[in-house]
Amino acid sequence: MRLKGVVLAGGLGKRLHPLTKITNKHLLPVFCKPMIYYPIQTLVDAGIKDILIVTGGRHAGEFLRLLGNGAEFGLKHINYTYQEGEGGIAEALSLAEHFADNDRIVVILGDNIIEKGIKRSVDEFRLQPKGAKILIKKVDDPERFGVVELEGKRIVSIEEKPKKAKSDYIVTGIYMYDNQVFDIIKGLKPSKRGELEITDVNNAYLKKRELTYSILDGWWTDSGTFDSLLRANNLVAKSEAKRANCI
Repeated sequence: MRLKGVVLAGGLGKRLHPLTKITNKHLLPVFCKPMIYYPIQTLVDAGIKDILIVTGGRHAGEFLRLLGNGAEFGLKHINYTYQEGEGGIAEALSLAEHFADNDRIVVILGDNIIEKGIKRSVDEFRLQPKGAKILIKKVDDPERFGVVELEGKRIVSIEEKPKKAKSDYIVTGIYMYDNQVFDIIKGLKPSKRGELEITDVNNAYLKKRELTYSILDGWWTDSGTFDSLLRANNLVAKSEAKRANCI
């Protein structure tokens, strides 16, 4: 079954001002490479070679200058599309509908960096009859994310940035969807933040009993705050330097 990859790298990166006043967040360095390199490599290592970059803001053209057609990743071509403003992750994903062309997609946020690969989970999703799959992880600060409530091995709820988390497990920024996802997004209403929330997409699949999950192996971090950006740099410098061809 054919899978396509989508890297969501839009937004204005306000939490990283003043760094992001002069460039896109996803072009900031993580140890010896631009942040965007890591999620692209994650997709490529999982066997996904047809990739779309969704970006936006004043610095979108820098992605093309940096990545070109993806030869550095062994790709023949990279697709690009532009997100106007900040409408949320689900809105950014909606821009991939034409690219997906009814194929299944593996979506990764452009600031997500992981220690190990996702190939096993991707292969499991290939065999899944329909629906969606998310990768979850146990963290120390779940209130920052979409929190997953489990009963045994079953997800019973996902709550976006709760004041009090029901568990330590959160949805990482790695999602896999069948072609229902775009109709689901079209039916969403903006949250209190004025955005189309990816948690609402995942809950729609959960309601249909078509949502599966895997626990992500190894360490995981986002890079959207100064603390998490520092953590990403330290993790990569400590354990990924050789793999990243930095030394």
